[in-house]
Amino acid sequence: MEQRLAFKMKLNKGQKEAYTKRHNELWPELRQLLKDNGVSEYSIFLDEETSTLFAFQKVSGKGGSQDLASNEIVKKWWDFMADIMEVNPDNSPVSIPLEEVFFMP
Repeated sequence: MEQRLAFKMKLNKGQKEAYTKRHNELWPELRQLLKDNGVSEYSIFLDEETSTLFAFQKVSGKGGSQDLASNEIVKKWWDFMADIMEVNPDNSPVSIPLEEVFFMP
């Protein structure tokens, strides 16, 4: 079963370049982990007016990146990103799932 997942996160002001650089240099082991867990597409867009990040994933299976919270690679990535975005006490990004209200195949 393929599904589309979307969620939003919040970037700290003035951190667009750092966020973009870190994602352009995404760790190969994290990229592989995502692919191994069914994430075939992953896009993140930035609304600079509000510093809101909009993320979209195409996933085969039931999960997505949001289901990898116990993985050590993911926890290390969260720690790496915690200084430039809004995070929870465990350094996971504050992430709000979004409901799909329209899809045109």
